[in-house]
Amino acid sequence: MSSDSLIIKPKKHYEILDGLRGVAAILVVAFHIFETFSGGNRFIQMINHGYLAVDFFFLLSGFVVAYAYDDRWEKMTQWEFYKRRLIRLQPMVIMGMIIGAALYYFQASDVLFPQIATMPVWKLILVMFVGFTLIPLTPSAEIRGWGEMHPLNGPAWSLFFEYIANILYAVLFRRFSNKVMTLFVVIFAGMFINYTVFGPKGDVIGGWSLNLEQMNIGFTRLLYPFFAGVLLSRLGKLIHIKGAFWICSLLITIVLAIPRIGDENTLWMNGIYESVCVILLFPLIVSIGAGGELKNPFSLKICKLLGAISYPIYITHYPLIYWYTAWVVDNKVALKDGYMLGIGVLIASIVLAYACLKLYDEPVRNWLQKKFQKRSVPVS
Repeated sequence: MSSDSLIIKPKKHYEILDGLRGVAAILVVAFHIFETFSGGNRFIQMINHGYLAVDFFFLLSGFVVAYAYDDRWEKMTQWEFYKRRLIRLQPMVIMGMIIGAALYYFQASDVLFPQIATMPVWKLILVMFVGFTLIPLTPSAEIRGWGEMHPLNGPAWSLFFEYIANILYAVLFRRFSNKVMTLFVVIFAGMFINYTVFGPKGDVIGGWSLNLEQMNIGFTRLLYPFFAGVLLSRLGKLIHIKGAFWICSLLITIVLAIPRIGDENTLWMNGIYESVCVILLFPLIVSIGAGGELKNPFSLKICKLLGAISYPIYITHYPLIYWYTAWVVDNKVALKDGYMLGIGVLIASIVLAYACLKLYDEPVRNWLQKKFQKRSVPVS
């Protein structure tokens, strides 16, 4: 085998999918800002289904991973695959924890986070270093009081599950035929429907704590969308329409912003809505996005920018949300009085993400790629 055959050549990017990831990430920030004013009531939350962006991310991730790696395993070991995924994701996991630790004491709240004021610095630093590894903390060991597995940066829970999905793909699911994969995807869809429609809450909110209930939610949210994305990539059933990016952006915005369906006595109605969104609408949106073309230079620039900052926004914005939530709750701020600062938090999240991308993430990833990812090694 020649040395050239060991080189894993990059494939073209789906710029529209990158752009959609950015649109969803910004909507997540907006969702969390509005959530501050809901008083924990999921029935009145604005941008009500913003949490489904995580399920959309899982589906996008499965699609992109399968597209990038399904046909490369003859040139690539599992360790090479893991290196590539770690280089792509882990630097910003570390930065998210550092930002979370830097802002931790500014988030002190007599109502929400009373233990912050008395938390010793050594314990904060220890939790930060554990967070670098994405090893989850038990509810009794975390330092905020919300029971999060990553209390310095809550959204890191989805990266924990993302890594689990990548391991499952590399060890097992990549070996399955499309028929076997379809069977598993159908089973996972059934699990999703069972939890949302017949479960206790009528939604899939959760997944961020290390206990049986929350881990069940996390795996329910992970398994269908990620492996449906893998299957969708393999099948190649893409939809080609004009204006795909703008159409898909509108669709994902509508899906995430729709008010809660039903009430406390009809939880199953919202469960049906979420099942339809995740099982049917999200794959449809990805099919349209992957099948679209960007001929307008402006749209191409927008997609590239949104794609570049999407992951940094998602993984760094929440320490700002902790602070903003503490300010709103402690001062009993109404939406009409706090929305301007909320807009400031949104803008700050985007600026922070872009700064992290250019000053840290891209340079670090480029260095790691040059040092550890020059060539692939053939499977022994």
